[in-house]
Amino acid sequence: MRIASGSFSYKVGHYMKKKLLVLFIFICISFYFTPLWSVFTFTETRSEKPSIHYISMNAEKEFQFIFTHTIHLTDVIESYKVLDSEEILLISMQYTDVAIGMPGYAEEGQTLEYENGVYTLRYDESILPNFTLHIGDVNYGLSLKYGEKNFNLKKELVRGKSYLFEVKKLSLYQKMKGVKLNGR
Repeated sequence: MRIASGSFSYKVGHYMKKKLLVLFIFICISFYFTPLWSVFTFTETRSEKPSIHYISMNAEKEFQFIFTHTIHLTDVIESYKVLDSEEILLISMQYTDVAIGMPGYAEEGQTLEYENGVYTLRYDESILPNFTLHIGDVNYGLSLKYGEKNFNLKKELVRGKSYLFEVKKLSLYQKMKGVKLNGR
């Protein structure tokens, strides 16, 4: 009787180890494919096999796009905030010259201030799910400032291409397939 009992406990123990191994493998695979990491993504548009570039996010919710206006040759600063819904709230735009491409007055839902030579156009509630960003093939600045880092998009992305900019969560698998922007 004792031998059968030992054999039985060996089979139960072996069966439990197999179940635990299968459970462990399932958890690892789920972790690999579950979107957990919040990132800014730049997904190439007009491409059959679009590349995805991303910037990992931390707790900071605000960021800025800073670009040199190609006609005025002055910097424009667009300020945004990431909402809990992963939508993008356009907060304001700052610039020094009006006219071509830059508003000289506020429309409904906007406020325009002029102080110390700088126009600040504030938006009451301009919420965007995403937007397309064109990386022009000109030698003027275009960067994303997030926290203490500046990401030079002219060096990190391909000039002449357009990218869909979104805030979303990526899985480990998607992060490994994408290209992380370094931000020097």
